Amino acid sequence: MALPMLPGNSLNKNLGKDKFHKSQHFDYSNGVRMMVGSGKPGIGGELLLGQKSQPNYSVFPNGEGSDTPSWVAFDKQVLSFNAFFQEAVPQKREEKYRVRKCKIYFYLEDDTIQVVEPELKNSGIPQGTLIRRHRIPLPPPDDECFYTVHDFNINQQMVLYSRTFMVTDCDPFTRNFLRKMGVRLNPPTSTPLDPYSNLRQEKSMKPLRPYERLDTLKQFLDHDRNVLRFFCHWDDSENMFGDPRELTLHYFLADDTIEIREVIYPNSGRDATPKFLHRSKLPKHSPNPKRQPGDITDRTVLNVFGPMGQGGRYILDSLKTGAVHEQFYKDSDLTLGGMVNVWGRRVVICDCDNFTKEFYRSKYGIEDFSPVQYKAPLAPKPPRPVPPYNGFGSEEDSLCSCQGLLPKPPQKDFRKLMEKDRQGLESNVLRFMGKMVTENPIDRDRLFIISFYLSDDTICVYEPPQRNTGVLAGKFLERGRVKKPGQELFKSEMSQYFSAQDLYVGARINLNNQGFQLIDADEYAFNYMEQHAEEFPRANMGSIISKIRSIPEDKQNEIKQFLTLSDPGNTGLIPYEPFRGLLVGLECGLSEHEVMMLGRCFCERQQPEAEVGLMLAVAQDHLRKKHFESFSDMTRAFTHEDRHRNNYSIGLPPKSAHAQTRTLLIDFNRCKLHFLTKSM
Repeated sequence: MALPMLPGNSLNKNLGKDKFHKSQHFDYSNGVRMMVGSGKPGIGGELLLGQKSQPNYSVFPNGEGSDTPSWVAFDKQVLSFNAFFQEAVPQKREEKYRVRKCKIYFYLEDDTIQVVEPELKNSGIPQGTLIRRHRIPLPPPDDECFYTVHDFNINQQMVLYSRTFMVTDCDPFTRNFLRKMGVRLNPPTSTPLDPYSNLRQEKSMKPLRPYERLDTLKQFLDHDRNVLRFFCHWDDSENMFGDPRELTLHYFLADDTIEIREVIYPNSGRDATPKFLHRSKLPKHSPNPKRQPGDITDRTVLNVFGPMGQGGRYILDSLKTGAVHEQFYKDSDLTLGGMVNVWGRRVVICDCDNFTKEFYRSKYGIEDFSPVQYKAPLAPKPPRPVPPYNGFGSEEDSLCSCQGLLPKPPQKDFRKLMEKDRQGLESNVLRFMGKMVTENPIDRDRLFIISFYLSDDTICVYEPPQRNTGVLAGKFLERGRVKKPGQELFKSEMSQYFSAQDLYVGARINLNNQGFQLIDADEYAFNYMEQHAEEFPRANMGSIISKIRSIPEDKQNEIKQFLTLSDPGNTGLIPYEPFRGLLVGLECGLSEHEVMMLGRCFCERQQPEAEVGLMLAVAQDHLRKKHFESFSDMTRAFTHEDRHRNNYSIGLPPKSAHAQTRTLLIDFNRCKLHFLTKSM
């Protein structure tokens, strides 16, 4: 009888196992069959011979730190270490080894390492990136693992692909990061000196013979494309058919060369030559005698030994005894009012541009750049008489036809149109209520709405309908610009039109021979004038208060008695009408608009009570149109907003109706403060 299938009663190792999957160990790589899964386990996840178990978790306990992935938390964060390594030089007598400095960068987002060697000029060694960025394995026998942040420290050696690097120091960010990680940093060490570099510095690098070096590269790199520009004048009137010339002198700071161009105006009768003087060094003393080839050279030879050419010996003349010296113009020789000798022509420097002024101010400390006047001032242009208006078209259109052969339409103020055009709730239209100034009793009671458009200074008059007047309502005056009365029709000057400053409450205006008196304005007009008080003097509180302060002293007692009698209860408030009558009776030059500005400034605005019934009706109407049925959600929302349990929710405050009422109350204390000042 067989033994029962229990653990310990059978030699079968697969007894009790439930995983028998196989890992993929072989695959094609570049078309070649090879083993690619040497680190993968065997059947059922069992380790093969020589494999070690890998930990399932990191060195940190589970649950610590942020859940943000490393490529987000450590994005663009790199640890930088200073290191060096020694490279053996076997077949050279001057040096046995070479010390090469490098930078080791550890990228925290993916644990990759990059080694870069800074390039050194004239080293003859391929430098730059020594190890490209990737994950580097540890040296054997731990080559199945990779370098992590815990393997880094200063003053220690690191083996990267069989090359030993000595880490000497790190930057402040790396130092702070490792300290926060709990790494105890070693003290930094210094990089040893390279013996071959020290040998080259100790040796004398001077040549055995006199050597002259003309280094113009630094001047070129410092002042490339920096040009000084001067405006010059050359008076050639002494010669036959000569006249004054205007020239532009360009001084190139890169190589101390000068170029001169002539300013040729249209219809001057001269050929448009490209240059007056080609770019070259300009000698101071010219014209000089002609030099033979070889007279002016950079180096001079003192003696010659041996045959010419091959086998000859040359000794340079370090003292330059036979050299030919010639002086050229420099930037220090060019000053305003100075004279430049251009191959026998006396050119006077008159002015320069802003860059040239700044250059001389910073280099030589010159502050006086007064230009030299070399030509007479232009005669003033005679006034062009404009013919009077002939009555055809508008005045602007007739004026444009006189300004050119091809008539063009008059241009509008496009910028003003864009700034003052309607933008959302900003209409930029001032509306006033007006009445006719007439003796006709029927027309005297007619009301008109006079609209002034700020975008183009046009006026439109509209008559609203009134019951039992017998007058048809509608448009009274088409929108357009209206001329002020009392101007001549056929004249050369432009006519004056009504502007926004001419319209205010209490003003009398004449629109096309019809008089109107403005008796009121809407709230937008009042607010606009208050916000732009510098443009509307009638709404400027500073000028209004100054008029009130100019009241004679004999009327101050009357004002105090009036304020006391108007407020018997000492509440600090008086009605608007007695206050208006007081200001009108003072005869201090205040218009009706200025009186209303005072009332608006010192009034006590009363907030009307909210009409709950109207609000409910509007809300029910909107809900009915939207077929709203989520009343339970609405109840929960209202309950959530009613945190103080006072049976109402937070909402917008109702609009004040002070624009529709005339019950203005004056603050007695503030008004008294302005009236009883010491300046009165």
